[in-house]
Amino acid sequence: MARGVRFHETGGPDVLKIEQVDVPAPGAGEVRIKVKALGLNRAEAMFRVGAYLEDPVFPSKLGYEAAGTIEAVGPDVREFQVGDAVSVVPAFHFAHYGMYGDLVLAPARAVVKHPETLDWASAAATWMQYLTAWGALIDIANLKRGDFVLIPAASSSVGLAAIQIANQVGATPIALTRTSAKKADLTEAGAAHVIATAEQDLVQDVMRLTDGKGARVVFDPVGGPTMAKLTQATARGGIILLYGALSEEATPLPLFDVLGRQQTIRGYVLFEYTTDDAKLARGRDFVLAGLASGALRPKIAKTFPFEQIVEAHRYLESNEQVGKVVVLVD
Repeated sequence: MARGVRFHETGGPDVLKIEQVDVPAPGAGEVRIKVKALGLNRAEAMFRVGAYLEDPVFPSKLGYEAAGTIEAVGPDVREFQVGDAVSVVPAFHFAHYGMYGDLVLAPARAVVKHPETLDWASAAATWMQYLTAWGALIDIANLKRGDFVLIPAASSSVGLAAIQIANQVGATPIALTRTSAKKADLTEAGAAHVIATAEQDLVQDVMRLTDGKGARVVFDPVGGPTMAKLTQATARGGIILLYGALSEEATPLPLFDVLGRQQTIRGYVLFEYTTDDAKLARGRDFVLAGLASGALRPKIAKTFPFEQIVEAHRYLESNEQVGKVVVLVD
């Protein structure tokens, strides 16, 4: 028996309960991990309220990212040994696995030996953000030196990862944030330019920064009415990668902008990469190389003890953070 977080109905953070759960011995292709830290993600909050790509089956577990030590391995697992320090890649459904606990099962294909330079909090804050940004920006959009990339919700962990990856390949990251409150943080995080969309003219400023051409790549987790401005700020032949639905308002299709400028709007989810072994290997190698070189550096916004998982989710939904919310497990 171990502590695990489950919920028995959809709703706000208060539906999360720490319960005693049975964690069996790992089966074929599985490992059991003694968890040291958890990385929280917006997708988990959406799943908790019933607004995600899959519906919870009660009692439901959740949690995509964890870091800790291997406590047991399945009978056919050869790449890991008891005691290995590892972190978990989001590559599974919550119907099968959930990382919110102090002892958890995970599929071995979703487990990585992270660099020894990472502490537990940073290791738990790595894979969702960097693989999400890598798949969209590098593998799909082929972001490269000289490109401009617009990054809405740039203070999120994925937004910060996108800034770092853009800088790593020599592109110019333009961070978008609602107000100027986070401008200094985003500049310090490596954004070449920061636009406060509620205070500035998004299209006019992007055109000024790009010599009237617009950004070739847009990496948007929001959707909603701002899509109309994003298409106007996107270059001819550019691509808008839509990987989230944070806005509760309808997302318009600015048809004449898209047609007239031959733009691509591409829906994207991380799981098209983490469920494909070849793509996952490419992304993992890119991220590990970036971590080793120091080009990729997870930023922790705030940590909470495991017993405060409800408070951690409240903070996650406050939008106050710049970076990753992490829960430490004693």
